[in-house]
Amino acid sequence: MSVVSTYLPQLLQGLLVTLQVAVGSFVVGFVLAVAAVFAWSSGPRPLRWLVASYVAVIRGLPELLVIFLVFYGGTVLLTGLMGAYVEVSALAAGIAALSFVSGAYLTEILRGALQTIPPGQWEAARSLGLKQGQLFRKIILPQMFSHALPGLGNQWLVILKESALVSIVGLEELMRKGVVAAGATHQPMTFYLIVAALFVLITTVSTAVLSFGNSRLTWMR
Repeated sequence: MSVVSTYLPQLLQGLLVTLQVAVGSFVVGFVLAVAAVFAWSSGPRPLRWLVASYVAVIRGLPELLVIFLVFYGGTVLLTGLMGAYVEVSALAAGIAALSFVSGAYLTEILRGALQTIPPGQWEAARSLGLKQGQLFRKIILPQMFSHALPGLGNQWLVILKESALVSIVGLEELMRKGVVAAGATHQPMTFYLIVAALFVLITTVSTAVLSFGNSRLTWMR
């Protein structure tokens, strides 16, 4: 137990980094998805084609490859722009990469939810003289979010677990901290079980919050 207590603060620090990556990736991905769905539903044909291409390409790539492309590609791009070597931080690269990934999947979730809204909702809003942006923000988006909540919850849990992949580029998140502690103490099962327990704790709390939110939004469906 003394060994565990020695490394527990580091594991908790890694847990905070994991949550930072997961929350940041989900929020940015959700914003991307909302913009993409709005473009898909109301934008011109080239913009709709661009959204469809983004979703198809990202969904066809392994998440680990996307992380590598953003981390190393971002470094090459910034170095070329700045004229001097600039390395993208592992945290920024991880959040950016998983944002692209979550954005693609969240776009499909929101688009599916959008298609469940009756056409009469659009027609009624237009008859009130609402502009396209107001219609989408005030009428369509709340209903779309209500229908999409179960899928959004599942995607949040996926992103939470995929945050462990960012350790491959050196980010000191929960999984990386567990690997370091296991290697230093030669007690891999002890620390991997602690890491597993922390992930289960987060997912359990997340599931409870999502279930509560889903029950509160049932009246909107």
